[in-house]
Amino acid sequence: MSSPEHHVRAARNGTSGPVVAVTGAADGIGALLTERLAASPEIRQVIALDERRGETEGVEWHTLDVRDPALADRLRTGDAGGEPADVVVHLALDLDLESDPETRTAFNVRGTQTVLTAAAAAGVRRVVLCTSAMVYGALPDNEIPLAEDAELRATAEATGVGDLLEIERLAQRAPRAHPGLDVTVLRPAVLVGGMDTALTRYFESPRLLVVAGSRPCWQFCHVEDLVSALEYAVLEKVDGELAVGCDGWLEQEEVEELSGIRRMELPSAVAFGAAARLHRLGLTPSPAGDLAYTMYPWVVSGSRLHDAGWRPKWTNEEVLAELLEEAEGRHAVAGRRLGRKDAATTLGAAGATVALVGTAALVRRARRRRGR
Repeated sequence: MSSPEHHVRAARNGTSGPVVAVTGAADGIGALLTERLAASPEIRQVIALDERRGETEGVEWHTLDVRDPALADRLRTGDAGGEPADVVVHLALDLDLESDPETRTAFNVRGTQTVLTAAAAAGVRRVVLCTSAMVYGALPDNEIPLAEDAELRATAEATGVGDLLEIERLAQRAPRAHPGLDVTVLRPAVLVGGMDTALTRYFESPRLLVVAGSRPCWQFCHVEDLVSALEYAVLEKVDGELAVGCDGWLEQEEVEELSGIRRMELPSAVAFGAAARLHRLGLTPSPAGDLAYTMYPWVVSGSRLHDAGWRPKWTNEEVLAELLEEAEGRHAVAGRRLGRKDAATTLGAAGATVALVGTAALVRRARRRRGR
């Protein structure tokens, strides 16, 4: 009996569109993109790569670690002698808050290096990478909105941002190291839609932490919009460095009004000092550097995608509503998820002890353990 993959290839023999390989195709954004490309009449064939087989049918699956040098052979249809993919979309990244930072960096950086090298060796002409608009940095003097070609001024102090900056550097060097290889990079705003990040956990707190004197501006990007933007890059409707997000942004006051969550305002020294201490003690997954992204603007224009005809389907208000729905029933303090017992203690007995201050008891408990 012929396979579903065979039927898809046969049905698309007359299609002149690209052959596309997707890493990280079994889960998350990779799975959504793989499914979308598999259903598109503009795509000739999809090669799906991950450490396990996903659920999307009608694509050619290969299971391997993206750091495996054998990846170059898997970027061809059928076997090593098959047709090379035209485009590789690299989405096999570990951005889990709970991951060991050194292990996470080793996977993200080495994986991207291997993908770029393997793509060049296989004869692929375009690689699409996905980082984050966080690479621009959250700074008080940022323009609102930032242009795509704005300087990347982030530091490695926030979760995963050091990895993303290194991926950006690899993207810049790749065309020189591999002539003929085009690299496109997408930089989404705060991703929402089944995502778990320090920024989505911000909305799981009983109060919204606001650092005194700061001016937060919130811009979101729904994963569905990111997937449609990735498809634009696959079809070569856009190239270069591309920012992705909802049109415009929300001021902190608008976020508070829409969410119904009141603020807890703290002095900068208190907020950063407590965040650094809690992270150092291993009580929260978020380093103090994550706070900057809730303090200062890092809104992006997305003009290059707009000029190509792409438009987001989601508004900031709609994405915030979905984020709040996803966060319902969850409780986090300083990025640390709380169980029911912890939540009852923190939210009930310490209604005023919220956000970073709400973890003071955890600090005392850790100190007592260390003193034994």
